Amino acid sequence: MSVRPAWRVRESGAVGVTWLDVRLAFADGARVDLLAVLTEAGLSVEDVRAEPPLSLDDLAVVAEWIEEPLAEVCGSDAGAGAGRERESRARRARPAWPRGAEGSLLVAEEYRSAQADGADPVLAVMGATGHSRRESLRLIAGARDAGLLTPRHVRR
Repeated sequence: MSVRPAWRVRESGAVGVTWLDVRLAFADGARVDLLAVLTEAGLSVEDVRAEPPLSLDDLAVVAEWIEEPLAEVCGSDAGAGAGRERESRARRARPAWPRGAEGSLLVAEEYRSAQADGADPVLAVMGATGHSRRESLRLIAGARDAGLLTPRHVRR
């Protein structure tokens, strides 16, 4: 993770507001860039961009991912819980997903489960894998090719 001051706004000769560029880079190539604002009232996140896009669950824990490093850069006021150990350090931008036959089997299970519940199966696979729609469709096609799902179109 890298944190660097983007700019500072001075009020009455003292620094009143500090804007910070924050970049989280993960081992799988995923990246999260955000703009954080440090004021006397605390720290807030103004903008978040991620590649690949974050799931809603991951977006909810972005603050946990950046709390300790920002507290180190900005001082203890930026993160009240900076001294606590957190399991979020080991979190990835998306959940680990097995490759090969095991991954195809899990994709097929998610797909069929969503169908049975009357939900969109592609969205279910996207949510389970953390991948984009295009990548999820590719995984679903792989499960079809492996014979784990019925063909998409049945000719009569």
